[in-house]
Amino acid sequence: MDTLFFHPKLVHLPVALGVLMPLITTGLLIAWWRKWLPARSWVIALILQAMLLGSGIMGMRSGEAEEERVEEIVSEHLIEEHEEAAEAFVWGSGIVLALMLVAFVAANKKAGLPLAAVATLGTLVVFGLGYRTGQAGGELVYRHGAATAYVVSASGGNEPKHKHDEAKED
Repeated sequence: MDTLFFHPKLVHLPVALGVLMPLITTGLLIAWWRKWLPARSWVIALILQAMLLGSGIMGMRSGEAEEERVEEIVSEHLIEEHEEAAEAFVWGSGIVLALMLVAFVAANKKAGLPLAAVATLGTLVVFGLGYRTGQAGGELVYRHGAATAYVVSASGGNEPKHKHDEAKED
């Protein structure tokens, strides 16, 4: 498996779904409320949220696998900030998935639609958590140079620039 930049390859799906889910769930909620679609169409939100959660978990695990390498370049506390944001994003995604599941199970009952509305509001929270996670990850790469852990030298070997090398350059 190609491990070079594996984490960035994985995290784009949960980030994209984090942005899209408020729009998708709002559309499904309105269609359910107006009876344009049957209540069982809420399964679309459920499946997409499950994909968000699953890909978020995979993104976290891949980040943990690459953490040691990037710590050679970036301060550990910055990586931990990103990791904590990712954990909140994944936990939030799981909670929203649970709400969506309960709404789906109760779809033909009086509580189904209000539960779906709460889950839809939850997708906005997850969007915010995803934004915070992506921002912290972007800062690691673009401000703090985390990607240099994967720079290949002219000799063909990976030669990461170490944090202590910066002091020599000054």
